[in-house]
Amino acid sequence: MKLVILSGRSGSGKTVALHSLEDQEFYCIDNLPLTMLSQLVEKVREHEESVAVSIDARALPDELEHFTKIHKQLVDDGINVEVIFLDSDEATLLKRFSETRRRHPLTQDGLSLREAIDKEKQLLGPIAQASDLNVDTSKLNVHQLRDLIKSRVIGNSSSLDLMFVSFGYKYGIPSDADFVFDARCLPNPYWDENLRSFTGRDQPVIEFLREQSRVQEFYWQLKVFLHTWLPRFETDNRSYMTVAIGCTGGQHRSVYISEQLAQHFREERSKVNIRHRELDSSS
Repeated sequence: MKLVILSGRSGSGKTVALHSLEDQEFYCIDNLPLTMLSQLVEKVREHEESVAVSIDARALPDELEHFTKIHKQLVDDGINVEVIFLDSDEATLLKRFSETRRRHPLTQDGLSLREAIDKEKQLLGPIAQASDLNVDTSKLNVHQLRDLIKSRVIGNSSSLDLMFVSFGYKYGIPSDADFVFDARCLPNPYWDENLRSFTGRDQPVIEFLREQSRVQEFYWQLKVFLHTWLPRFETDNRSYMTVAIGCTGGQHRSVYISEQLAQHFREERSKVNIRHRELDSSS
């Protein structure tokens, strides 16, 4: 059986992620008490079902403290378990609670919303440390999060799931990136007024960057690096890899390089995805 444990701070998107797995025929349970997790596994393992459970700060503190022990026992019992931890930056969580006007589960203890968010991070620390995948949902909308969970969980046991992400350094580095490469040293189409309004997916920018020897050398060396090391990670039972390419604004150079790499690796891999963080957030 496949067991996915979803966790994360309130407002980070656990419900959306759980519904995404439910749409993929996972048997899903929200806010399962940790003490019942082993019982659930024993109940369904003989049926070879795929199960997803959501665990958050509504659980008792002493239960959360024992998560590491419970998780280890499941792995030792031969359960195919994957832990996914969702989180967002504090400003985004505060904004989401303000927009939805929902009560944080820990504010009933007399804490302010900011204090509750901080305490929740401490309580969920053992789960975050044991996670196989950490996802920063600060800049993801509902549809992007659903697609991300689906691409990372469904059928990811046969080969490494490769994700290319373009981003702008002035908006921060993606926290879920495994490798980060800086393309700010490359010629910038932004300084050409005829190219500024286009992106790295548009033909005028593609032609401009394709003619730059430095750009092609950068692309070639990244391609060789990934060809060399991705098989090593697969041998080490790694299920997914996120490669982030950054430039100043995340519009031109990083988008072009990410597109070129994704196109190349799709010719030899079945699980290659691409996300343009700044372009997707502005659309």
